[in-house]
Amino acid sequence: MAGEDRSPGTAPRAAAPDETPDLYGAYPRLTPKQIRFLSGHGTRRPVAAGEVLIREGDRGGDFYVILGGSVAITEYYGTSDERLLRLHRQGRFLGELGLLQGQVAFYTAHAREAGEVLVIPVDRLRVLVARDPVLGNLVLRAYLGRRTMLVGAGAGFRILGSRYSSDTRRLREFAARNWLPHRWIDLETDAEAEALLRRFSVPPEETPIVIWREEQVLRNPGNAELARLIGLSTPAAAGDHDLLIVGSGPAGIAAAVYGSSDGLATTLVDAFATGGQAGTSSLIENYLGFPSGISGSELAERGVLQARKFGARVRIPAEATSLEPDGGHYRVTFTDGTEALGRTVVLATGAHYRRLDVPGIARLEGTSVFYAATVYEARQCGADPVAVVGGGNSAGQASLFLAERVPRVHLLIRGPSLGAGMSRYLVDQIERHPRVNVALDTEVREVRGDDTLRSVVVEHIRTKERRALDACSLFVFIGAKPCTDWLSDVLALDDEGFVLTGAEAEARAAPGVWESQSRGCLRLETSLPGVFAAGDVRSGSVKRVASAAGEGAMAVHHVHDHLGHTTAGLPGPGDDLPAPSGRSAAPGGDPHASATDAHPLHMTGGEGR
Repeated sequence: MAGEDRSPGTAPRAAAPDETPDLYGAYPRLTPKQIRFLSGHGTRRPVAAGEVLIREGDRGGDFYVILGGSVAITEYYGTSDERLLRLHRQGRFLGELGLLQGQVAFYTAHAREAGEVLVIPVDRLRVLVARDPVLGNLVLRAYLGRRTMLVGAGAGFRILGSRYSSDTRRLREFAARNWLPHRWIDLETDAEAEALLRRFSVPPEETPIVIWREEQVLRNPGNAELARLIGLSTPAAAGDHDLLIVGSGPAGIAAAVYGSSDGLATTLVDAFATGGQAGTSSLIENYLGFPSGISGSELAERGVLQARKFGARVRIPAEATSLEPDGGHYRVTFTDGTEALGRTVVLATGAHYRRLDVPGIARLEGTSVFYAATVYEARQCGADPVAVVGGGNSAGQASLFLAERVPRVHLLIRGPSLGAGMSRYLVDQIERHPRVNVALDTEVREVRGDDTLRSVVVEHIRTKERRALDACSLFVFIGAKPCTDWLSDVLALDDEGFVLTGAEAEARAAPGVWESQSRGCLRLETSLPGVFAAGDVRSGSVKRVASAAGEGAMAVHHVHDHLGHTTAGLPGPGDDLPAPSGRSAAPGGDPHASATDAHPLHMTGGEGR
């Protein structure tokens, strides 16, 4: 096996003076024992000085271990803008997250000195790291760290556009949520912008543009076009699927991991990015197994890599628009006109934050009013105060995250108590933090600013006293709306639009749907046999990351139960389906009116609608 070699004389060699140091486990050195193990599955070959091993823009490739000489990692290789990013020597391996995911390379790796490398096909690498958890964790941790550093360094493609453009905001958010290395060049303030527009003969009114490898320019591309350029999405699979999962928050990702590991032909689709709302969380501290916390994006990436390892296919972006029975299967149609056929379907589309309805807010959304708090949004805050609206964990996490980057955070809570809907560990941290100012019994009445936010007008609910707070950005976490508009004529939903499951769904199903089945409706099954709901989108679910992941796993168990029974009675095209009228709330009243606010490690949504 490729475990750590603890025998005398086999300790990894220390970094040379000109070699990039190992930062946070991103550039580890393999032990001699690990190299011997890998050598049995690859080919040794010499490399000449200047030989390119990985070229920027190429997709796929091999896994390289350096056995001798040195390898430079550069950006814009061979151009006047060439920039050295890293330098590696004997015992280190090349690649980053994109190698495992089938994305294009965001850098060039070439031999600075002649030497020797071990070459292993990436498909073989996936098998090896799955067999050996020590080696697998070493490679995965390194690749996650390298992707983080590439994103932080502004490597990859460039987005040139105005901060006031909705399309610029869309491209930046898509790149950030999918953890794609890129750099934004502001048309309004960046001195580089004018020179680039002249170089590529692009008038300002045709921005935003995406510049890739100094030779390819996309003019205001759609998200799907950018995804194809980068190799973000797996091509649609021909034929049908055992399991089609719509939405890739924790519930959807968990279903993909368990479904594919059980041998089901599994496809995971999402309209925007993996991770759902969980992917927008800067730090999740109460998720089992991560005592020091983990960011939502890293949790999602780890889960997706697991699912891919077991053979799951991932399509992004792919926004579902309809679901209908089709000859014992279910057909899902997407906005681009493509379709997918599944024997079973798991709906994990989650929920999205409700918009704050106050005067002046619409024109500022995306520029200084946000519904997520990640590094991407924090970079735009500068050194000015910000305001956060919401009383749940998401608002608390955002406040603490932002307080490390700005001088003052105003946390605005409609309720009378900080602890009413927030976990105690967050309450304690917020009460101790010198830069977080909590305002209870407070609501936002107005936002002020032309192109960017200048101040927020708030009102005390009891005294009706109003005051203006200086703030350059406003972060909103005030409740969730389910992503089920496309399902309203197909499935039974509760009064808030969440998907009914189990006995409630069976009671609301169209006549004859369940009578023909040899079993009753399963706990997570909807009003259509073989269609399941998991996570935030499900009526009565607990809005937590852990519970969403658990429901995703449980849904796969139900999938096996369903596939083990006859599907002779499955409704076909044209059969009666539940109507959207007469929705009823789940027992115990309406648990969703403030679900996101009350249980805000709820960031488990799916399709990012």
